Amino acid sequence: MRPRGTGGTSRTSRTSRTSEASEAVVEGGKAVKTFFGRLADGAEVSSWSLENGGTRLKVLDYGGIVQSLEIPDRHGRYANVSLGFGSVEDYVAGSPYFGALIGRFGNRIAEGRFTLDDESHQLPRNDGAHSLHGGDEGFDRRIWRIEPFTEGPDVGLLLRLTSPDGDMGYPGTLQAQVTYTLTDGGDWRIDYQATTDRATVVNLTSHVYWNLAGEGSGSVHDHELEIAASRYLPVDAGLIPTGGPADVAGTPFDFRTAKPVGRDLRVAHEQSLHSKGVDHNYVLDKGLTARPEPAAVLRDPASGRTLTIATTEPGLQFYSGNFLDGSLVGPGGRTYRQGDALCLETQHYPDSPNRPEFPSTVLRPGEVYRTTTVHSFGV
Repeated sequence: MRPRGTGGTSRTSRTSRTSEASEAVVEGGKAVKTFFGRLADGAEVSSWSLENGGTRLKVLDYGGIVQSLEIPDRHGRYANVSLGFGSVEDYVAGSPYFGALIGRFGNRIAEGRFTLDDESHQLPRNDGAHSLHGGDEGFDRRIWRIEPFTEGPDVGLLLRLTSPDGDMGYPGTLQAQVTYTLTDGGDWRIDYQATTDRATVVNLTSHVYWNLAGEGSGSVHDHELEIAASRYLPVDAGLIPTGGPADVAGTPFDFRTAKPVGRDLRVAHEQSLHSKGVDHNYVLDKGLTARPEPAAVLRDPASGRTLTIATTEPGLQFYSGNFLDGSLVGPGGRTYRQGDALCLETQHYPDSPNRPEFPSTVLRPGEVYRTTTVHSFGV
């Protein structure tokens, strides 16, 4: 995505939590809470570290941000495969959503406006003429309440946030809950849940920037990517869908069979010019499903690391890191340039509130929004 412009039952009853403690020992690993920094208003930002099944995860309560995610290569050597920063100040100053939880609405809403039940709602226009990722003060800029838990051999973090009625122009008080779980097999699972007291729209997602060779290691154009989608959504110059799905066959957007990410990025195509590469929603062949089903596989031939994504969501936004421009410096001291990472955001389609033909993103009182995405790692 372009950088910003100027299961139903809560796990609380089944988990052991020490939200006030600086450290909570959990089965299969440790959830360690440490001080990370302060915001300008004095609010404290904490970092939570988890390890299980060979995967190491570090999460900030600011934005629910995945600051780092470490996995081993074919020789057992660990690397952080997620782009991020080493300080709160850097995240606040100009993060292009590195590792963040996105809400209330992931992706773009045309002209920052939608109508629901005959009532028009105006959102911040923080991406040119459009609203992106919930507005300029979206869920990626909020402090989430975090509690560690253990459930059998799995460990995780439960994140909660209350978004009041009218927040960034969205109707209804939304109670959001996101669970990050590290399984004993090393999978990173995200379960999203939300309820509202008034009809609203919701589209939550995670905005990790992946580089399986390690953050700061250079381009991901040699990574091999496969996406289980035979269609995608063409967009206009503002990256708003122009209509219904189009076939990927015969276009640079065809990843039905694994191929190097960079192989067709410079092929002349109107859609590539709009996005300076790829920044498009893929219409997953599986559609909207009750259980997570395979959506994409990413592999780095050099390290052997692989990432397999399964989701319940109907869409996958593939962003090829086109707008990284060398102005941002990661925790390893290296700059991030165009193509140094990519995003695979599981979600509903962009501008869905204005497109009745797209899968609905409307949530009403008495309903529960639920989606799940599972990230599996291997060599």
